[in-house]
Amino acid sequence: MKKKLGHVFAVMLAACACGAFADEVQVQVLSAVVKDQRIPGAQVIIQKNGAASATGTTNDQGTAHPVTGFADGADSLIIIKKPGYSNLVAKCPCKGMTYALSPVMKNLDGLRIVLNWGANPRDLDSHIAFPHNHIYFEHKQGNANADAYLDVDNILGFGPETVTITRKHAGESYVYAVHDYTDRLNPRSDNLAHSHAKVLVYIGQSLVRSYYVPNRVGNLWTVFRITPEGAFQDINTMRGTSDQPQDVLGSVNTYLDASTQVEETAVSASDADRAAAINKAGERAYHAGNLDEAIDLYGQAIDLDPNYGQAYSNLGLAHAKAGHTAEAIWANRKAIALASGPTAPTVRASSYYNIAKIYEAAGQYDDALEQYQSARREKPNRVYDKAIARVRRLMNR
Repeated sequence: MKKKLGHVFAVMLAACACGAFADEVQVQVLSAVVKDQRIPGAQVIIQKNGAASATGTTNDQGTAHPVTGFADGADSLIIIKKPGYSNLVAKCPCKGMTYALSPVMKNLDGLRIVLNWGANPRDLDSHIAFPHNHIYFEHKQGNANADAYLDVDNILGFGPETVTITRKHAGESYVYAVHDYTDRLNPRSDNLAHSHAKVLVYIGQSLVRSYYVPNRVGNLWTVFRITPEGAFQDINTMRGTSDQPQDVLGSVNTYLDASTQVEETAVSASDADRAAAINKAGERAYHAGNLDEAIDLYGQAIDLDPNYGQAYSNLGLAHAKAGHTAEAIWANRKAIALASGPTAPTVRASSYYNIAKIYEAAGQYDDALEQYQSARREKPNRVYDKAIARVRRLMNR
């Protein structure tokens, strides 16, 4: 029998009456890492098509009441901001929902995965598997030196369920999935599909990936894989499984095997063209010194075309120039994974070199040396040879 402690304010939210205004949106903002901690003073913006917007500020209960004047649908976004936390951006519907803010992370190789959903099903569970580890509600801290743990577990709807990886281990794959524990005995349930579940992934101070539950039958949503090199691969599959953790782990572990292929997201010609145009706009913003705008535009291009290697490479440069070192490492790793064609060795070498410079500046010399050596293997260059010699001297001090 599953046993969990703690309480969230799901009943209050589920019973929410939206006041005198039919288009008033009530949301509650909690901490992603401290169970039931409400966040006052957060700015909540509901925005439609990048134009009309409504703004509210959370009170001492962590609740805000923006009045939108437009439909609470998937063509609207919720944006939540507070100093010291990563900005949250997610698709609506938003009315009566709970959102969790992630404190800014300091680790170069850390990341945080936050799951939120609606009132039902009451109990969704986060699962993350990597070599010799399966972290979930019955095993929250992993094995010794796992450097990962389940911060928050929730059984009363809404979430959050939060997994923090303080240091991603090089050379290891990670797979993240969501299990509908409420419907664990019904593998053909579609309640998970209707849960409004969303998974937000944070690196450094940035939201880098967003996933929305597919509209398909099943009680297990396998969301993404992180490759041994550190690149994200979107899986987004739904299937049915039993209520036993080993069965969930068995399904998830399939993707720990490098021979299990993950299909690339199909991109239409029109989306590819739009992505290219937005990437060009990002390059213009970057050269004009508008780094925040450039980062946003590169992100939009990647949302349209998740396989757009040049956009990831550009994003890595923009993050590095903005001082977002963890995010720059992530973007460069994805650029390495996507590099193809005759320029692939050059792209990979320069991306390894960019990552190495960040590690060297942070004093992580072992990591820096490995990345400089990877750059040289891709494309010999005297710059890489000098960097390798320099880091070796630093390591021998």
